[in-house]
Amino acid sequence: MSRTEKLHYLWIVAAIFIGLILGQLAWFSENAVYWIVPSLVVMLYGIFLDISLDRLTNAFQNYKVTGLSLGINFIWTPILAWALGAIFLRDIPDLRVGLIMLMVTPCTDWYLIFTSIALGDVALATALLPWNLLLQVILLPIYLLIFAEKLVNIDPVILLKSVVLVLVIPMLLALISKRLIQRQNTVWHRLINKIATNQLLFLSVAIAAMFASQGEIFIQRPELLWKMLIPVLMFFGINFWLGQLIGRLANFNYEEVACFNCTTLARNSPLSLAIATSAFPERPLISLALVIGSLIELPVLVIVSRVLLLLRPRRK
Repeated sequence: MSRTEKLHYLWIVAAIFIGLILGQLAWFSENAVYWIVPSLVVMLYGIFLDISLDRLTNAFQNYKVTGLSLGINFIWTPILAWALGAIFLRDIPDLRVGLIMLMVTPCTDWYLIFTSIALGDVALATALLPWNLLLQVILLPIYLLIFAEKLVNIDPVILLKSVVLVLVIPMLLALISKRLIQRQNTVWHRLINKIATNQLLFLSVAIAAMFASQGEIFIQRPELLWKMLIPVLMFFGINFWLGQLIGRLANFNYEEVACFNCTTLARNSPLSLAIATSAFPERPLISLALVIGSLIELPVLVIVSRVLLLLRPRRK
């Protein structure tokens, strides 16, 4: 792992342990739940500040990679996630919902790092980013109603309110902020820059708060980690192989294949976690599944980036 990857992973692991420790104190265990959604909303606001939706057409300069990656992310992957959950998590519906939420939300930041490590086409990966964000915001509620409504009780009104609260409002505020104070050297401008550069801190606060309020479930049922491990690893294995196959059939060059693999493998667990904690506050296993998924995902992506380098054709 690079220093940045190690830092990200260690922060998440440290947040889990801090949350478990604080959860032993009555005041923290009773009040920690109130920190989860606000922390995630601020974090998503910071993420949206870093994403430009003004250049959506740039991705279609390479329409083959763009079209196929969007097809894998938003058509194939939801079906695969549902199938893996039905096979491996059929007796734990909340974990199935968490798996679906994790898999139907492609990453909007970290996959750029892994594309760069694998010496892939970072410019193309960056152009794909706003499409991945916009489509998952629109389609996540639809996927939940299609694939998860029979697994857990979903109130469409509550789901819509959650999407507006944790996704739409932070996105609109970020767009307004960038328009109004982009070049102003003010205290408010510096504050916004701090939020944009400290997304990991707010995510860690949310994870610590979640484990402080619901950590007993994780302690009492450690087997949940192993139950999530198989379908998550199978998702990565199947989609990696599929990405390589499509790359050969579509005559992608190596840089395009690396970009394609990374954008169809990396997932956006913070966004899913924000929706889960807001829409399903009484079902903590859904949120727990998303945190477990992110713990598995990061080392897998490190391995994938290294494997891609091994598959890279040697230059003569």
